[in-house]
Amino acid sequence: MALLDVRNVGKAFGSLKALDDVSFSVNAGEIFGIAGPNGSGKSTLFNTITGIPFGPDRGKVLLDGAEIQGKSGNDIARMGLARTFQRETSFDKLTVFENAMIGATYGGRQATPTAQRDNAAEALDVVGIAAKDFGRLAEELSVFDRKCLMLATAVAMGPRILLLDEPASGLTKPEIETSIGLIRKIAARGITIVLIEHVLTFLMTLSQHLLVLNQGQMLAMGDPKTVISDPRVVEAYLGTRKPDL
Repeated sequence: MALLDVRNVGKAFGSLKALDDVSFSVNAGEIFGIAGPNGSGKSTLFNTITGIPFGPDRGKVLLDGAEIQGKSGNDIARMGLARTFQRETSFDKLTVFENAMIGATYGGRQATPTAQRDNAAEALDVVGIAAKDFGRLAEELSVFDRKCLMLATAVAMGPRILLLDEPASGLTKPEIETSIGLIRKIAARGITIVLIEHVLTFLMTLSQHLLVLNQGQMLAMGDPKTVISDPRVVEAYLGTRKPDL
């Protein structure tokens, strides 16, 4: 049974169909990639899965066989699903460690305050934030370190599956390479990853399966190399030029 199962999900805003009959499954331990041009419905898909800020209008979302559509974002998080956002987000006036503690507390998967503190510290270590920086204010961090902090806060929630929305956005090439290593490190901890990204090399390097959306509909899905060579994908996502991979 799939860890995450999205079945015929739809979401509309007035007459605009942001998602139309989207279905896919993600197995435990997998890194599953999602691509598509701007406005194709990628972030809306994450919103409907997590319930933040809205769920689907129709269809089902199952986490380990249990339906989660209609549940609150907090309940979904406590069931083991976490996400990050396109822009680096943090509580700027709180310290690095306090931000991670919010994730550990919100996720609710650690029973005691001591376990929450340990999990927050471990999550920060996983993304390469040194203990000497735990007391720094989040607003003092660079863009890359703020992205790492957002990632650590999500990991501190103790998720079984983590949805990452464009983690490479705005990063330099060396930072992108570092991010690839961090995501692999997180996956090696047994956390399943669903990844939205525009940087194709990022997706191709990490993903075992790839879904491409276009105008809210599924355009192609399967092995990344096969999908990215599909003429429909080349036309919709890349124009007329085939990617050099």
